[in-house]
Amino acid sequence: MATSSGRTKITALVVDDDRIIKTIHSKLLSKLGIENQVAANGEEAVDLHCSGKKFDLIVMDRDMPIMNGIEATRELRALGIRSIIVGVSTRSLEQEIQEFMDAGLDDYQEKPLTSSKVISILHKINHNS
Repeated sequence: MATSSGRTKITALVVDDDRIIKTIHSKLLSKLGIENQVAANGEEAVDLHCSGKKFDLIVMDRDMPIMNGIEATRELRALGIRSIIVGVSTRSLEQEIQEFMDAGLDDYQEKPLTSSKVISILHKINHNS
């Protein structure tokens, strides 16, 4: 969707089972002018994409019920989804982070996201488009 200034508005999907983190991330993205939608787990994220929804950015939690972030990221990549996928987690072991990255992430950030982390991610999106 184009804005009145002619720039394309960035859209994001926040995928997290933690209601508080989901709200924090959604409000942070909104404050930065990013339209966003939320999903409670990886299965909901995959279903949204299968129904035709498209997002420029996906903020994906690692540990969720039903379908975790690793499984969901693999599934989205298998579907040909080319959105920037940023994994978020409180986990800090290099092996756990690498396992998540190997699923198809473009970036990994420790929870919670901050304005500076999101701005860094946006720079990557702008360089890729």
